[in-house]
Amino acid sequence: MRERYTDSDSFSRIRPKGGPRRGRRSDRFDDAEYQHPEFASFEAEFTQFDDHAEATGATEFHEYVEYSEHPGYSEHPGYAEYSGYAEYFEDAGVLPAPAADGPGEGDRWSTWDQSTPTEKGPEPRPDWVVTELAAVDTELGIVKTGKEADVFLLERGVPGTERRTLMAAKRYRDAAHRMFHRDSGYLEGRQHKESRVSRAMAKRTAFGREAIAGQWAAAEFGALCRLWSAGVAVPYPVQITGTEILMEFVGTADGTAAPRLAQLRAEEADVEDLWEQLGRSLSVLAADGYAHGDLSAYNILVHEGRLVIIDVPQIVDVIANPRGRSFLERDVRNVGAWFVSRGLAGRRVDELVGELAFDARLG
Repeated sequence: MRERYTDSDSFSRIRPKGGPRRGRRSDRFDDAEYQHPEFASFEAEFTQFDDHAEATGATEFHEYVEYSEHPGYSEHPGYAEYSGYAEYFEDAGVLPAPAADGPGEGDRWSTWDQSTPTEKGPEPRPDWVVTELAAVDTELGIVKTGKEADVFLLERGVPGTERRTLMAAKRYRDAAHRMFHRDSGYLEGRQHKESRVSRAMAKRTAFGREAIAGQWAAAEFGALCRLWSAGVAVPYPVQITGTEILMEFVGTADGTAAPRLAQLRAEEADVEDLWEQLGRSLSVLAADGYAHGDLSAYNILVHEGRLVIIDVPQIVDVIANPRGRSFLERDVRNVGAWFVSRGLAGRRVDELVGELAFDARLG
């Protein structure tokens, strides 16, 4: 069957069975039509199918695209194998596409219309959320770097109007620069609806790590939506697109981020009021059956006396998790140490642990 197509230019780059691989990614995927920003992240995953694809004669995805343009492509043995991958790319919306015209100002058009209703924040939305499709997004710098994600300051506004707002853009890192130190516990028992994706995640392939990043982002966005709706003091989640979460920027209008609790000077802290605020939020969280799971003075912000809890992708179901109570207690004691060092009576920490266990119906 392979000889049938050897006269076609479309198949001139097929690697014979058992032949050598053709070289680096930069040599194989440098055509302009393959420069879609999402395409590169899938290339490594498809490379893993090379050996399996030798029998079909289709050694790379872009060669499948060439096959599909040939009048007899449906009879080629590589078609059945690669057509499924093409449908996957189409469904995922990541096939190479012509570049869209950019806005006259800013860095990109607003991504609001790229999120589905379930990928947007809970209603009623705050008045400051800009949903106009004519809006543009402008990068204003980096707010915070982390092991798993970086947070950027982003302004979304409608050109020619006063309609604009600052947001925090949390972007989970790409596979080459990310270090998920909590992957194992987080992913345990979780399966993707596609078995191929689950296998890639288990093997930590480049595509699998990209899928893990997507799960972390989705978990944090879902947690923020749930907690905001319940009345916990968290940033309002505006939307999620891929591995980017846009949320309320906690800080001043000039782009100065609010300090973490750990950075607060003694004379700036109303210890009693902040402890009461913390207790109210943790009580709501516990009554809903959850604990933060990684709470400390470093993931709590304080802005103009308002306490805001951040970094919530790993919230713990304290009822279903056999270690639920220990997570709840660890959260309180970790952040309680900061308060005790600033004059709070140690017994108050023990009291809050007991109150939260009661709220969570842990006895």
